Amino acid sequence: RRSVKEKARRRLREFDVGDKFSHLPLPKASVLLPLMVRAGRLHLLLTVRAMQLRRSPGQVCFPGGKSEATDKDEIDTALREAKEEVGLQPEKVEVICRLVPGIDKMNHLVTPVVAFIEDTFQPAPNPEEVSDVFVVPLEYFVKPLNYKALPYETSSGYVGWVHCFTYDDQEHKMSYKIWGLTAHFAVFLALVIFGKRPTFEVNYDLDNLISSSENNFMNLYSSLRERKKSNL
Repeated sequence: RRSVKEKARRRLREFDVGDKFSHLPLPKASVLLPLMVRAGRLHLLLTVRAMQLRRSPGQVCFPGGKSEATDKDEIDTALREAKEEVGLQPEKVEVICRLVPGIDKMNHLVTPVVAFIEDTFQPAPNPEEVSDVFVVPLEYFVKPLNYKALPYETSSGYVGWVHCFTYDDQEHKMSYKIWGLTAHFAVFLALVIFGKRPTFEVNYDLDNLISSSENNFMNLYSSLRERKKSNL
């Protein structure tokens, strides 16, 4: 277990962006990408949004949400939200790094915060926000059994493809659809840690993953800025 974790830690720290993108003038949000080791393999914890929520009800996502005035930084936001949503105590979390952010449908700058949690963690979902919690082997996001790419267009007119995974969870006897920004972060995390080519197309230069992921993000951000300017 230690070597699996240690190897992942080393890889992740090379990709830590710290607060490099924190200055960008967009409303802030954070998500926690909670990794655990089960049976010698890395797994990722995900949640399902409660059906009564206004935004994206029933969708799979990571614990997270908008930044609040009392949060010191993106890490603080992710830890606070994970505690509120699934009862994960901040002192039980080993934060490793922040990865290149994404931009969601509401044009929030969303920072993924990667952390290790114990495999014994028992989630206590807040029913007002979360209807289900499950784990997926991280490797599924580079070698899926059920995958398709869906075309999408952002509000800023940026056209691209989103990853869409269907994961059959034997434990819950449930099938989960993981797509959009959640899938985007999960794929990038798997690429960083495993360093191998996925069985589907990704728009990164895999030999220069750090620079190509940052360039992709800045292109997305620039297209958003241009669209905002042209709307003024």
